[in-house]
Amino acid sequence: MEGTIYSLIPAVLMLVLVLLTRKILLSLGTGIIVGALLLHQFDIIASLEQIWLVFRDIFYVVDEGWNLGNLYLLIFLLLLGITTAFMTASGGSKAFGEWAIRRVKTRRGAQLIPSVLGILIFIDDYFNSLAVGQVARPVTDRFKVSRAKLAYIIDSTSAPITVITPISSWGAYIIGTLGSIFAAAGITAYQPLEAFIRMIPLNFYAFAAIISVFIVALFNLNFGLMRKHERRAMETGELFDKTKGNISGDLKTKLTPHMNGKMRHLLLPIGILVTITVVFMLITGYMATEGEATIFTLFANTDVNLSLFAGGLAAVFTSLIQSLIQGNSKSKTTLIFIEGIKSMLPAIYILILAWMIGSIIDLIGTGAYLAEVVEQLSFNTDYLTILLFLVAGFMALSTGTSWGTFGIMLPIAAQIAITYDVNLVLPSMAAVLAGSVFGDHCSPISDTSILSSTGAGSNHIDHVLTQIPYAFLSAIAAGVGYLVYGLTQQTFIALLATIVVIVLLLFILGSIVNKKRT
Repeated sequence: MEGTIYSLIPAVLMLVLVLLTRKILLSLGTGIIVGALLLHQFDIIASLEQIWLVFRDIFYVVDEGWNLGNLYLLIFLLLLGITTAFMTASGGSKAFGEWAIRRVKTRRGAQLIPSVLGILIFIDDYFNSLAVGQVARPVTDRFKVSRAKLAYIIDSTSAPITVITPISSWGAYIIGTLGSIFAAAGITAYQPLEAFIRMIPLNFYAFAAIISVFIVALFNLNFGLMRKHERRAMETGELFDKTKGNISGDLKTKLTPHMNGKMRHLLLPIGILVTITVVFMLITGYMATEGEATIFTLFANTDVNLSLFAGGLAAVFTSLIQSLIQGNSKSKTTLIFIEGIKSMLPAIYILILAWMIGSIIDLIGTGAYLAEVVEQLSFNTDYLTILLFLVAGFMALSTGTSWGTFGIMLPIAAQIAITYDVNLVLPSMAAVLAGSVFGDHCSPISDTSILSSTGAGSNHIDHVLTQIPYAFLSAIAAGVGYLVYGLTQQTFIALLATIVVIVLLLFILGSIVNKKRT
């Protein structure tokens, strides 16, 4: 059943169960089991062995040894949970929240803080998702901004900004991929970096998503389930649905803040986390670079997960030193460690199952099947970019990975464009990048979405379901942009059409929602 239409079953089943049950672990587990059964023609013993193998490979690959990248990320999550617990127990989060109350006067201002930070922290999506959440949460909590809203702001700025920034882990990866594609296809009209920069204004979804975040924050536009979460937060002060367990990144036991807590007890660990992570990204990139080292090669070869681990370790050490200076007892310090670790376990469970179903989906050939469908289609080249946008979106939604979609679809998009019209190479690949981020925003098994939920302290499924309407609005606007581009071949006109459509959609829907309130 590999590489056939049946390969869609695990992903589609998982997505349907998420919508029907809103139980992420059950949905992921079912998708894994069904996928393994399909892989082995319903041989139960072989299927169980396959499930064990994909679980084992998360931590240890027989031919390669320990899977250090995954281990570093999982340990970093635990370190981040411990750091957060220290910031709470030290009184740093409380002090920062009180300072913000004096400086930030409105909920609008509270929502703009993570929006702006999401744009400024463009180095890596994982780093963005977790760092922005840690800084912004004390402020948004004080102004009763729902955790689902915070998760949406974080998620909808992290990937969109990194995918259009050349000096980022995403930008470096894409530039490197473009180089290999151009070499294989014999394209010499432009260099990879030049091509990436030319593709930036053609990534219509990224611009639509970022613009949406700021409009939603400025005008408090809440649609669908987001409206329910925001109303509950404003009316009752409950920032998330407390009837649902497993809130990633949220402390289960209330840690009493130290009476002498200062803002430095929050800002110093975060500052150390940011500084050490960036330094290690540059160091690991330099160590892995052969030949001349440039800022682009450094980010292309960096080890993000190792850098996050180093930053997290330094942040915990800094927080521990501050805690000891405050005079906290050994028993309280132990409690902080335990509660910090426990707060991150839901995110780790989801992430491990997401990796497992991603492996199953890869083995069963879901991405390969969709790619083959695109290659076999006959169509008017005016619709090439929107077609690639939609296919990449569905692929990323199904597989939960933008980077995996890039790897599969970028070479195919380039080859198709060369066959029809070489001038469509860059627009076609830009459409793939845009569609991949769109699908990533809608996928419950996306790493970035999982970490955005964790950074915000939101129930993961609540985050995914509240973000989907905004993602679809941005996708509609981007789709219009690609249609306009197909008809005019004018980047500026198409980007302008995208911006106009997303603004109109948001304000028209906002007007409808406001009328219903009255």
